[in-house]
Amino acid sequence: MTRTPVTRDGPGLDHPDDGSIPGPKGHIARIVAGSLASGVVAALLLVAAPFIQVQENDITGAVLWGFAVGWAMLAVLSVRFTDQPQRWAVVPAVFMGVSGLLLVAFGSGVNDALHWVWPPALLALTVWMVVQAHGQLRSRSRWLLVYPVIAVMALASVSAGFETVREHRDASAYPMAGQLIDVGGHRLHLHCTGSGSPTVVLQPGGGDMSSAMGWIAPAVAGHTRVCVYDSAGRGWSDASDLTQDGAQMMTDLHALLHRGHVPGPYVLAGHSFGGLYVRIFAAQYPDEVAGMVLIDSTGAHSPASTSAQSWGPDDILARVSVLASTSARLGVGRLFGLGYGSLPEQSADEVSAKIATSTSLRSTIDEFLQASASEHEAASLTEFGDKPLVVLTAGSGSDAAWMAAQNQTVSLSTNSVHRVVDGASHPDLILKQADAAVTAQAINDVVTSVRTNQPLR
Repeated sequence: MTRTPVTRDGPGLDHPDDGSIPGPKGHIARIVAGSLASGVVAALLLVAAPFIQVQENDITGAVLWGFAVGWAMLAVLSVRFTDQPQRWAVVPAVFMGVSGLLLVAFGSGVNDALHWVWPPALLALTVWMVVQAHGQLRSRSRWLLVYPVIAVMALASVSAGFETVREHRDASAYPMAGQLIDVGGHRLHLHCTGSGSPTVVLQPGGGDMSSAMGWIAPAVAGHTRVCVYDSAGRGWSDASDLTQDGAQMMTDLHALLHRGHVPGPYVLAGHSFGGLYVRIFAAQYPDEVAGMVLIDSTGAHSPASTSAQSWGPDDILARVSVLASTSARLGVGRLFGLGYGSLPEQSADEVSAKIATSTSLRSTIDEFLQASASEHEAASLTEFGDKPLVVLTAGSGSDAAWMAAQNQTVSLSTNSVHRVVDGASHPDLILKQADAAVTAQAINDVVTSVRTNQPLR
């Protein structure tokens, strides 16, 4: 019997599953890799595109459009250049393209619906995609590329669904105390307790919210009226489209206090970055500030005369901020809820719930992007006269440069004291009960000095 040899190019070729040998119409593995990579590149280019607004809905929509391009390329190129057409890839392309269109076109109007509908729809889509890829893609790229991408999509759907449920539950579990007041296009949360004058206004540090003052506010409320608030995007406050450098934040705070019928004079107490902000407030509204407590405050940087916008983030950084904060929709923000367990239980739970949200994460990122601007703005306060000023410094973890900056800050007023809290770390001054009591006492001392017109001791 005569055997007919089978060559690699002959009609009897049995194509291997690993995709290592090109088929008669091309190499499917290269099409898969190139298409998926193109989707990532398209997403990045669209995020950076000037016609995409620097807002969460628009940035997220741009990312989805980019991924849609990748899946569409897989469908088209596999049909055109290979003998393994992946027509099923049209479905994820349409799903992501339409989702992106809804986000960009309708914005917040479809947010609530998409947050509930999108995760289960995406999960169902990933199951269907696995079935289709298993039946139609005969290449090792199925295991090396397509399945891992689908697994990430499935994980995103599950985590997004979990986050949506958690945020809904948290909204019921931690109702707002106080009121929301419009300060010009967005509302801020304000909560005042106690009675007496001067009114103490507590300014949380970078990334923190009003509930972080859970030990201090009650201790001060027994001595005078005390108000806590949340800056834009933090806690119960609305997000704002305005650049939230220190000057804008203090403009908002001033409007909040006046529209909330909280008249001065004020004793301002700011922790960490919050120390910069209260210095800016004192510079902007000197006649309304009677005293200050700077709680291990970040130092100001000169020159103060240069435009603060010089230190603001550029457009690309702003877009990266939105992109990073969007990850909180997938539950990433829950990882930042650590370290508040030493607060009263209710306060700790409120902080852990609220800082996990997308708006809070973006607010925090933007705050640190504006750090240089805020530091230079704070330098506009060059003297505080003879108004009472207490500078508190953590005794643990403060290096020589930090201590020198604290000593320099004391010189702002002729009626000032510098107190180093032995054994306390930077966060301890507000989070740990014993150290927070020292902070509260410093605030009460300034209040007493204002009332009696006597120097601090």
